[in-house]
Amino acid sequence: MIEIRDLEKSFTLHNQGSAVIPVMAGGELSVAAGECVALIGASGAGKSTMMRMIYGNYLAQGGSILVNGVDVAKAEPREILELRREVLGYVSQFLRVVPRVSTLDVVAEPLLNVGSDMEQARDRARALLKRLNIPERLWGLSPTTFSGGEQQRVNIARGFAYDYPALLLDEPTASLDATNREVVLSLIEEAKARGAAIVGIFHDEAARNRVCDREVDVTEFTPRAA
Repeated sequence: MIEIRDLEKSFTLHNQGSAVIPVMAGGELSVAAGECVALIGASGAGKSTMMRMIYGNYLAQGGSILVNGVDVAKAEPREILELRREVLGYVSQFLRVVPRVSTLDVVAEPLLNVGSDMEQARDRARALLKRLNIPERLWGLSPTTFSGGEQQRVNIARGFAYDYPALLLDEPTASLDATNREVVLSLIEEAKARGAAIVGIFHDEAARNRVCDREVDVTEFTPRAA
């Protein structure tokens, strides 16, 4: 489902004489349907960079990123948008939504984007919000006013509303209490059982050991000094 080969990435510091900083070379990753792979490595090693390249937020300088047969490294913007709508979900640490849209509709949106009936989409959103212990009195409000923990749970509900064939998870259990952490781990296990290919960053070692099938150390892809 996800196949990465010979991935390269560098950043150009335009405010520092256009200095080029290489951050990844020879990146490799293979994730099959129903498998969860954890990206590990010290802070700054490139875990988030690899995730953002898979999602198409960062442009790769070389190599290939195949997601369900689409090479994200070379795809047109419309192809990446279609991939995000139908194939590739991304649960980030931060909730970014349009102000004044209700929490219920924020969570339902991924289903509406693929043509689901409004009430069916909202029913799925209600079930997830209830499961993640978001009080019903908040469902009609914009989540932009919520606490950090509540926003994270809304983000998780949104990410799992539609059954994406592939999922990117950036610290999905960070800052959660034990009850909600268990809900999130169960959602990940259910996604694996239905065949989703998952790439995740988990600083929670116990969570990583429970849901991940193996680890890939991105430090191996750090460019070596000449």
